Amino acid sequence: MSELDNLPSMEIWLNDVRNNVLINEPNMLSIFDIYRGEALFGRSYIAHDLAQLEKGATILEVGAGALLLSCQLIREGFKVVALEPVGDGFSHFVRLRELILERANVLDCVPELLDQRAEDLAIIDRFDYAFSINVMEHVNDVRGVITRVIASLHVKSCYHFTCPNYTFPYEPHFNIFTLFSKSLTEKIFRSRIYSSGMQDPIGTWQSLNWISVAQVSKIASQMPELSVKFNRHFLVSTLARMAYDKGFSDRRSGWMTTFIKGLVYLRLHHLAGLIPVTIQPIIDCILTRK
Repeated sequence: MSELDNLPSMEIWLNDVRNNVLINEPNMLSIFDIYRGEALFGRSYIAHDLAQLEKGATILEVGAGALLLSCQLIREGFKVVALEPVGDGFSHFVRLRELILERANVLDCVPELLDQRAEDLAIIDRFDYAFSINVMEHVNDVRGVITRVIASLHVKSCYHFTCPNYTFPYEPHFNIFTLFSKSLTEKIFRSRIYSSGMQDPIGTWQSLNWISVAQVSKIASQMPELSVKFNRHFLVSTLARMAYDKGFSDRRSGWMTTFIKGLVYLRLHHLAGLIPVTIQPIIDCILTRK
């Protein structure tokens, strides 16, 4: 089944859940719509990987959030373990996940849930594939998570993730430039960070770990059982998404959105694929267990 074949199925699932949110917690619709867009993006992000897997393959979603994507993958015939503790910055997931699981139970698409940190994952040699989307910048121990996730994979299976690269001087959650370190950035932009209007800005800021391509490369080089590959062309598609996905672009500053739309209009965003991965703003990484 191709990615396009799965889109109608996913739209049906997402619309079903949205109706449940509308009936029971209409004040959460705006939050749901953000996660709905992220789930659709997530499905497209891993589409190529899923096409290489057999039906019934075992998948680990690291940081499954509101569970929309994990439930969809169950609907597509995969066996899914959704790892997601509700931690700093994400307490608003609790009620939303309850509403999503209500429908998932009715439709028999509930994944196996692990309410624990990725650093505490103790599963060995079980999964055919693992992925995470905008999660690795929030973990307490990047090396520990990589070690645990890789150990949970079968040999020749991979962990595919994307997150910000903090070598690039920009923090996407708060739309601010960064100044050499997290502590200095916080000192300068404290007012803007803590009055940002997002859900739990203090918890979100405290959860950020300043991950970078250089850090991941160093960790991988010290793990002989691991190979690493970075995709420098993912930035091109992300810039295009910012130009055409209103929900995504609305969470960025106006000047940035305008600038990027101009680049896309002129097709100059393709030049982003020439930028070395070490200084791109986004990490797109595949770690494979040898």
